[in-house]
Amino acid sequence: MGARKWSRAALVATAASCLAACGVPDTVDSGDARMDTRGDNREEVAMNDRAAHEADVLDWRQRRRARLTEPYGYLSLVGLVMLEPGNYVLGRAESADLVLPGGPDRWGRLVVDADQVVFEVDPAAIGRVTVGGEAVASAALAAGDEPTLIEADEVQAHLVTPGDRRALRVRDPDSPTRVGFRGLDYFPIDPAYRVVGEWVPHEAGRTVQVANVLGQLIDEPNPGRVEFELDGVRHSLEAIDSDDDLFYIVADRTSGRETYGLGRFLYSDWPDEGGRVVLDFNRLYNPPCAFSEFTTCPLPPQGNRLDAWLSAGELKYAGPAGREAAAPAD
Repeated sequence: MGARKWSRAALVATAASCLAACGVPDTVDSGDARMDTRGDNREEVAMNDRAAHEADVLDWRQRRRARLTEPYGYLSLVGLVMLEPGNYVLGRAESADLVLPGGPDRWGRLVVDADQVVFEVDPAAIGRVTVGGEAVASAALAAGDEPTLIEADEVQAHLVTPGDRRALRVRDPDSPTRVGFRGLDYFPIDPAYRVVGEWVPHEAGRTVQVANVLGQLIDEPNPGRVEFELDGVRHSLEAIDSDDDLFYIVADRTSGRETYGLGRFLYSDWPDEGGRVVLDFNRLYNPPCAFSEFTTCPLPPQGNRLDAWLSAGELKYAGPAGREAAAPAD
């Protein structure tokens, strides 16, 4: 198949932290005198717990912002192009098949076949364009957590594999989304939204089907669910195995109103020995698609669409929306 033509406009038009439960002071003692002291200072203990929780959430927010705004974080995305078998010329020139926002006029050629994706650097650009950090003539591209980077003048491109597709993702630290970032807004921190739930394990190998913004359906590992109570009502969330953590994609009554319409993300620790899981909804945060259209975000599975108002965590982004969300249902 011949190369497909992509202009700069087409490139623009196409489109995780662990939960650290805050410590609770041990207020149960064996001596009568200490029990009396505990009663006298119960309000002070509660205030200390609240202050510790607030400090913990504020620290998490700072780290969240730092990850989001780093030079090659999600705010730096400027392109996501789905790839079909064929050859694609990459470069800054408008005549390129995939027009990039910087670097030489001709970076080289992307060769896509059924088995692999290879980038061949233009002879005149070797050294200025690197592949995997090396000045090479050509290299096969790997995707995954540590993808092979094609880079020139701080612009990066790399292979991603959403679902069963392949795509080229482009990042630029000078992207309008990053340069014009409007900051993050939150509901007030509320300890009532830090709840202890009960872990209900599923059978080994169970998966949950999760749709993404590209319209794909992907089976994710689903080791169990967390059942919890909020405002006297029982709810549950299906968890996705995220190696060291549990991951939740959540929608609630605030979605599309105060918060992003396509849901928010949350992480927690795995259950403790007693089968308890701490869910701190003050750590709910917006997915990358709230900021950029060049994303492949997963959407909340049916079991994680809660009939509850989670007035906690990150609010709707005040800047230009990434992928637009549908209006909420009444």
